[in-house]
Amino acid sequence: MPHSVSGVEMRKRQAAHIEAPPQAPGQPRPNTCCLCWCGCCKCLWNEDRIERSEHQTCTKMDSIEAAEEQRPSLEEVLSWARSFELMLRSLEGREIFREFLRSEYSEDNLLFWLACEELKKEANPSVVEEKARIIYEDYVSILSPKEVSLDSRVREGINQSLAEPSNRMYEDAQLQIYTLMHRDSFPRFLNSTVYRDLLANRRRTCLDT
Repeated sequence: MPHSVSGVEMRKRQAAHIEAPPQAPGQPRPNTCCLCWCGCCKCLWNEDRIERSEHQTCTKMDSIEAAEEQRPSLEEVLSWARSFELMLRSLEGREIFREFLRSEYSEDNLLFWLACEELKKEANPSVVEEKARIIYEDYVSILSPKEVSLDSRVREGINQSLAEPSNRMYEDAQLQIYTLMHRDSFPRFLNSTVYRDLLANRRRTCLDT
């Protein structure tokens, strides 16, 4: 029969392992543990923990850099001055234009136009009916505090369409508001401090890089 290790002998071996002489400074401890919670050895668990920490730090830095890249470039900001349509297609362009319109108390024109764009994307009849009703109550009804400026012909056409709403029932009204913003608000926006400050900031950024 193989010789069995007694309990006394086992405790002696464990005590000898615990009382082993300390390692020299700068020399890693033997790789004897599997979960080094103090982080004092070179075990695989500790190395993996450090690697994960470094990866998380790099991920955070990548997120910050990605946020910086989302800012409009100088070329994009300059293109807005050449095309109202290009500005509306740009998320950053719409946001800065909306900021300007807010200063002129005409932000609702852009919000109405955007709501009509969203309505056009809908195909579900029940959703179309609900969104069409909300747009009417928010921007078209004479009782709405956010009423947009529409002529009587366009307004009457909308009233007739309410019985059977469609996702394009506001097309004439949307075109009218688009034209108003393009001819009236957009030229003032290009001469505003909102746009000029953004343009100057983008130019400084280009010179610094």
